[in-house]
Parts: sequence; C-alpha cells; structure tokens
Amino acid sequence: MGIKRRHWALAAAPLALALLAATGCESTLGTRATPTAAPFTSGALSPSVARVCAKPSAGPTKAPAGAVTVDPAVVGDLAAQTKSNPPNTTFWLRPGMHRLDPDRYAQVIPKEGDRYLGAPGAVLDGRKKNQYAFGGTAGNVTIRYLTVQGFVAPQNEGVVNHDSADGWVIEHATIQDNSGAGLMAGAHQRVRANCLRDNGQYGMNAYKNGGRISDLVVEGNEIAGNNTGDWERRRPGCGCTGGVKFWAVDGADVRGNWVHDNRGSGLWADTDNNDFRIEDNVLDANDGAALIYEASYNAVIRRNTIRRNNWVEGRRYADRDDSFPVATIYLSESGGEPRIRARTDKIEIYRNVLENNWNGITLWENADRFCNSPANTSSDDCTLLVRRPDRCARPAIATAPLYTDCRWKTQRVDIHGNRFVLDKSVVDCTVKCDRMALLANYGTYPDWSPYKGDQVAEAITRRQHNRWHDNVYLGPWKFVAHDPSRILDSGQWQGTPYQQDAGSTLDPQAGG
Repeated sequence: MGIKRRHWALAAAPLALALLAATGCESTLGTRATPTAAPFTSGALSPSVARVCAKPSAGPTKAPAGAVTVDPAVVGDLAAQTKSNPPNTTFWLRPGMHRLDPDRYAQVIPKEGDRYLGAPGAVLDGRKKNQYAFGGTAGNVTIRYLTVQGFVAPQNEGVVNHDSADGWVIEHATIQDNSGAGLMAGAHQRVRANCLRDNGQYGMNAYKNGGRISDLVVEGNEIAGNNTGDWERRRPGCGCTGGVKFWAVDGADVRGNWVHDNRGSGLWADTDNNDFRIEDNVLDANDGAALIYEASYNAVIRRNTIRRNNWVEGRRYADRDDSFPVATIYLSESGGEPRIRARTDKIEIYRNVLENNWNGITLWENADRFCNSPANTSSDDCTLLVRRPDRCARPAIATAPLYTDCRWKTQRVDIHGNRFVLDKSVVDCTVKCDRMALLANYGTYPDWSPYKGDQVAEAITRRQHNRWHDNVYLGPWKFVAHDPSRILDSGQWQGTPYQQDAGSTLDPQAGG
C-alpha cells in the first residue's frame, strides 16, 4: 500500500483553493444567502504543507564539537557507545547503514539528556531482526536527522521511544517500514517535521502503560501510508490502526501535519483524552475517517483541510447496506465537560473545509456503552469523572451523580463556520455518502442498564447542547437525527424539534 496509492490527490488543490475563496450561495437551509463565517484563509494547501518525506532536512555533515562519532562499519557501535558514555552526551552517526547486534531485543538504551544526530545518509536499520531501536526510561532524549527502518515491533508496541519515556524530542527524522508503531510517546514529547510512513500499524502510538501523557506536541509531520499490516482485517473491530493513535493524553497540540493515504483512520483519539487542539492540518485520502475523537473530552478542531477521506470504509458500509452514517469526522461518546480542566469546556469544530469525503460529521453516543458495561469497548477504563468502573453498578448507577458520570457523553459540541463540499461524481457514490448525523441507538444491554430505551437518543439530540450553525453546504446533503432511520432534508433538520444549522446556507447543485 503506502503513499504511492493516490498521488493524484494533490491535483485537487486548485479546486480547494477556489472553494476557500467562495463566499456563499443561495440557500434552502436558513433564511440568509450569505454565511456569517469569515472568509477562509487557510494556508493548508500552500507550500507550507508538511511535504517532509520527499525532501527531508539534512543533518550536520561533520560531528559537532564534543560529539561522539558512531561508525556504521562496526555492528552495535551505537548501542555500545551509548552504554559507555555519560548522560547528556551528543552522538553523531556517520553516513551509512548502522546496525544493532542481531538479537531481537538488542536496542539503544539512552541515558538522561542524550542526543542523537544523523549525518546525511545515516540510517539505523533493524534488518527485520531487531524489535526496537530506542528504548528505556531515560528522559529528555533528542533524535534528529536520522532514518530508522526495518524494525519488527509487536502489535501495539513501538520502535522509537519504545517505553514511552518523557521529554523526548524527535525532529527531522524518517521512521519508515517498521512493524508495530514507528514511535511511542511520553509526557512533554515533541514530534516535529518528521516523515512517519509505511509502518505496519501506526505512524505513532501515544500510549503510556499505566499512566497518562501530558503536554504532547505533534507538529509539521508527514504521516502517510501507515497500517501496512491491515490490522482491522486481521483482527476485526480491534480499533488499532491508522496514522496516529492517542490514548489517555491530557493536553495535545496537533498542528500543521499532512496526514494522508493511511489504511484506516488518519488521527484517532481513543479513551479519556482531554484538551486537544487539532488545527491547520491537511487530512487527505485516508481509507477511514480523517479524525475520530472517541470517549474523550474538550477539544478544538479548526482550520483543517479535509479531503477525499473515508472512501474505502464508507463504501464498505454501503455495500453491505449498513445504514450507520460512518463519518469523516466521527465523535463517539465525546463532548465538552466543564468539570475537567482544559483550555476549552466544549468540543468546537469550526473554519474547516471538508471536500468530497464520504459523509461529513457524525455525533454518536452508544446507549449501551458506559463504565462497567460489557458493551464498553474500552474494557476496564472508566470516565475521568468516576475512574473506578465497579462504582457504576446497580442500584447506585441509576441515581445522581453516577447516572450521569458513568457515561462518556456526546455533549456541548459546537459546529460552525465550516464549508462542506460534496460532488458525488468525484466520490463515485449514489447513496449513504451525503450525511451529517446526530444520533444514538436504542438502549438494550445489559439487563440492569439504567439507559434502556430511547432516552440516550433523546438526550444527545435535544438536551446535550449539540449544535450546528452558520455553515456552508455545497452539494446534495442529507441529515440524520435521533437514530439511523430518521433521514431528513434541510428543512426538517432546521425545523422543530431539531432546530439545527441556523444561519447556514445550502446549494444542492453547487458541489460539482
């Protein structure tokens, strides 16, 4: 698979820029002919887009003063030099192919503050023998200008920063053609201007065993062609694929990245994440959703260009006649929560351009998913308001505060000032690719659940302060509310009882 699949996607840039310059159109949705949102000025398709892989930045041609030189002709020299030198040492890797000892567990174990700089052409190659490149618990390690490839980490494990140590800086690196995740993440980690491509599971897996990750920055990277192992087919429903996966991250800035052609989703925040800013990215031609924000809290999603995503997974749903509105931006049991400290107390999605994706935005809440429920796909996890799943049991769960706090709730979501463009001839679809959705299922399980019936569907639709307004729609959009069977036209969507998209405009003929 890899990034060779869809080089034509960038050819759409002139169309996207023309759409950005558009100011509105005649409407059957709302009473105003011009949207209230400010004109789009996103530079996401300008030369500033993170086209890192084609021309990575080159490292120093000579060893910096005081640096230890690492010789590619000596097998295991990098690990040996690291072991024999004190903390805070700078290592300069000469041009050439660097190798570790041929033991599967052989790896580099940095000391506190160590720095690794690759010369032009310096490559650390695992030769499909070593599982990990850099591991250990030392903090504040820096890796720059180095290519890391050919390592075979197991599922859900990573090659660089295998043990999710804190304070690492990975910049101008190429991490490619590895199994598992290209890299892991710890607290205060900085991942900037890297090429993370063609790795077997993820480009990056932001996960720390037994703990939370705080203050993570992912900026200016190209994240492409990951999940070459096609894990969702190997383990259906595993939720374990895509460009980047975030788990229990508290405070993340994800900006200026080009996330494209990943098999599965582009970006996926899964379970008890909080305080994300996802901005100024280009999310392009990923097989699944461009962005999933699941069982998580408080985020700003703004000024992103989102094109041609979800074609593969969306068509798969349509081909099996599945009515669920699988979406390009998918919020599942996620919302704003003022009781959890963050830079915002809601999820705000604004000033994004979504062009020719399979469906738009879906806000979903599974009535059967809550702490201590067998239907909780996050297994032993609970919300950030309760923590211990065993507290969410009858009879206490049926009364305040546990009735509310044992659920991840899709609430306080504000969607405004976005431009949604759909040309079905480009997407090559006729049905089930044209929907915005706000819905839940009918609660049935387990038998002691206090959320049975349509009470969750009523809450997400009418009482949890989820609101679309002041958007621009170009193309034949439909809307789903309450449950998958209620497919609405724009008038029904805006009218009683749903009252969505006040001040928005819609031109069903303009998508092409």
